[in-house]
Amino acid sequence: MENEKYLNDITEIKNLMNKSSRFISLSGLSGILAGVYALVGAWMAYKTIYFDTSTMGAYRDLIISEAAVIRLLIIATSVLVLSIVTGIVLSISKARKSHENVWNSASKRLVINFMIPLATGGFFIIFLIEKNMLGLVAPLTLIFYGLACVNASKYTLGDVRYLGITMIALGLLSTWFLGYGLLFWALGFGGCHILYGSLMYFKYERK
Repeated sequence: MENEKYLNDITEIKNLMNKSSRFISLSGLSGILAGVYALVGAWMAYKTIYFDTSTMGAYRDLIISEAAVIRLLIIATSVLVLSIVTGIVLSISKARKSHENVWNSASKRLVINFMIPLATGGFFIIFLIEKNMLGLVAPLTLIFYGLACVNASKYTLGDVRYLGITMIALGLLSTWFLGYGLLFWALGFGGCHILYGSLMYFKYERK
């Protein structure tokens, strides 16, 4: 009886330490929805690139017009904003159910460590777009997003680390197939988000 009480106390202390050092209210469902948004965005981007009369060239050597690039940026921004808003709303909802504070020291560290690689990659990608080096955009978005996930994973659920590693691997692989960047982008931001979001949902949230 005493041993059981002792083990329960240790478990409770461990849970309290995790709550204070890690943001554990990250919603798996938000990952699933982010993946869905990404797949819809990839489909819209595909239509913009390959069915836009202003694009010229073969499948792997397209010359994309400035108007098409602007539309692609709008699509990417919309997917990003929708994903962020969904993640915030669902994480707040999950935290409230667990009677936890969303904006605490752990979530602040999570955001800071996530944004450093992401913002760095964002500025670098904008530079590449300005120089019309569009072939590297999809691989680098995957790589920098993966780095952001790995960097932030120590302040949240450990599954985020594996998502980041998968994204980095896909990004590096896609540099060998530059003409198929959109396919890798859809696989990473769409498929991987749905896969890891589902795993996190069934592992941590479904009762």
